[in-house]
Amino acid sequence: MDLKSVLNENQYQAATYLDSHLRIIAGAGSGKTRVVTYRIAYLIENIGIDPRSILAITFTNKAANEMKERVQKLIGVQATGSLICTIHSLCVRILRAHINVLNYPSHFTIMDEEDQKALLKKIYNQLEIDPKVFSIKNMINTISGYKCARVSPQRALELAGNFAGETKKAKVYEAYEQYKEDHFLLDFDDLLLKTVYIFDHYPEILEKWQRKFQYIHVDEFQDVGEIEYHLVHLLSQNAKVCVVGDPDQTIYSFRGADVNYILNFDKDFKPNHTVILDQNYRSTGNILNVANNLIRKNRNRLEKDLYTNQTGGEDVVHYVAKSEEEEANWIANKIEDIINNEEGVNYRDFAILYRANYLSRVIEQVLIRKGIDYRIFGGLKFFSRKEVKDALSYLRLVNSDEDLAFERIINVPARGIGKKTLENIQNVALNYSISLYEALTLHSDEIRLSSKAKKEVRNLVEAIETAKQSKKPLHEMFEQLMIDVGYLEMLKRDLEDNRIDNIHELQRSIYDFQVANPDTATLENYLQDISLYTDNDVEDESQYVSLMSIHMAKGLEFNYVFVLGLSEGIFPSFRSMSESGDEGLEEERRLAYVAFTRAKKQLFLTDSEGFSFVTDSPKISSRFVDEIGNEGIVHSGARPRYKTSDYIQTGPTKEEMIGNNEVTDWQVGDLVMHDVFGKGVVVKVNKTILDIAFELPVGLKSLMANHKALKRLTN
Repeated sequence: MDLKSVLNENQYQAATYLDSHLRIIAGAGSGKTRVVTYRIAYLIENIGIDPRSILAITFTNKAANEMKERVQKLIGVQATGSLICTIHSLCVRILRAHINVLNYPSHFTIMDEEDQKALLKKIYNQLEIDPKVFSIKNMINTISGYKCARVSPQRALELAGNFAGETKKAKVYEAYEQYKEDHFLLDFDDLLLKTVYIFDHYPEILEKWQRKFQYIHVDEFQDVGEIEYHLVHLLSQNAKVCVVGDPDQTIYSFRGADVNYILNFDKDFKPNHTVILDQNYRSTGNILNVANNLIRKNRNRLEKDLYTNQTGGEDVVHYVAKSEEEEANWIANKIEDIINNEEGVNYRDFAILYRANYLSRVIEQVLIRKGIDYRIFGGLKFFSRKEVKDALSYLRLVNSDEDLAFERIINVPARGIGKKTLENIQNVALNYSISLYEALTLHSDEIRLSSKAKKEVRNLVEAIETAKQSKKPLHEMFEQLMIDVGYLEMLKRDLEDNRIDNIHELQRSIYDFQVANPDTATLENYLQDISLYTDNDVEDESQYVSLMSIHMAKGLEFNYVFVLGLSEGIFPSFRSMSESGDEGLEEERRLAYVAFTRAKKQLFLTDSEGFSFVTDSPKISSRFVDEIGNEGIVHSGARPRYKTSDYIQTGPTKEEMIGNNEVTDWQVGDLVMHDVFGKGVVVKVNKTILDIAFELPVGLKSLMANHKALKRLTN
């Protein structure tokens, strides 16, 4: 295989360097997946490395599948045996083989977020906790935080001290962990944590896996957290490690990602070599110029400047609107103008990105009004939709008599099984130490059922047992199961056409799994595979404009990209900066860098004037607009009444405070003039915050005392 003919000089070096550990700093659009793919193919075909000793870890199933397909296309059957998978899939493989040392069976069940919610609702009822006080979603995050910090339920109770709220959270955590242990359930955090625990405490198991791999590749290394990093470090004892990532695209610190792991790779993995991929094959010169100017303002990074042979290109456009409505209208009109004037362009070429999901409201309303089809990404995922979760629960009941699955579907469709009857089933199961399904089938005489419920339960059990004994292909067994339990009939009766389509789409996914895995297409393997899947793997060929948060856009690219809401305090986020200081600002800048580099042909940046109820202050353009420079940029729209630089310290200093009106001795009763709100009077002084009463309809506002929009009037 002649790699020099298909890779540039730096790509070739990254694909063929084998002398030590390797760090590949891969800028946006620089072909990192291509390089890792060719590197794996090179190891097998040119060097003769056994494919079974090659591991490549990705962070999404979509990336893993793409990499597998590319390697197979390059070298065919020689690629068989190389392990290219997500880090969670790797851990499942390890746990299936060794979790018995922790007294777990190898057929443990993997919980997703919907399963966690169902279990926590159950625990909330038992402990009489109001979900309005501690939301289920926040409790999931709290439990994850405890576990990733290695805080046991007992330690959490100790740390709670005399704080009643924290004590309740710790008790929920304790009940959650106990239930999982009793029912052999693992959540996504457990997959990593238990793997690391086994490696840390059973050296003979660790040694087996260390011997297995000679070359380890880790994609998106800038997104790893402490647990993932520790796992890679443990596996690397006898292997050459190649990590690939871009510190300038670390945007997931809220999930535990730490940019310092890739920045300090050269200190932790020795000896090592670094290759920088800085030639961009995606964007025009003007787009890269803007992105480079912005990211240079960050200090905690490895210096690199992306370049492209596509010099120049269309100007980057910055548009300032008088209102959010005008901003949204301008974006919609610009999309229509480009489609009408550029040959071969359709709605799929456009993406509208924003810092926070609430910012989609106005643009959605405008797109609907103008009849422009759009799709919001980051909404409810396919495998999280109710009908899909119900159908999967039926399959899980067929596979393993799982209690959570039983509780979800026992009365869907309605079978006359109310809360009291379910409690009776639970008590019988507890008395005999068996599953809920076994309690229903083996001890139905002890459960007081109405005549209707008895008939419905009999039909349900017959359907489940028929499915268990079925010799049909999985997708046919599934279809028959949905008919036998009455689920499809229920959807048809309720005229739920879209939900019926989703059931059929799930059947298609089962069929595709069988085709892809003819030798291992068991129900257990399918459920394991699907539990690790994300909605990014669902293909859709219809025409629409894509709307999504910038976090969702990571790894994607579009010909035309609009980044809306570029107002100070919104993007960069005031909350992020106030909670994390300079680190928060640098991550916000990295987020903007990711947004800008999604664009291939043209980039549009927009913001609007007016008042922000998020920051409770008048809106001014983001500091990022000043930081990107003026070369290759066209500013249009409203002429701002004041410049961002008048209010924001944008130079290389630590001061990031808004403005300075040079008034330090505010007093109650002072008359003021505000650039937006007009005349008012100070009614309260609280250090750096003033409560000011303005003329109606503005009313009372709390404002920063040093803001330049505020001036003191002389009496």
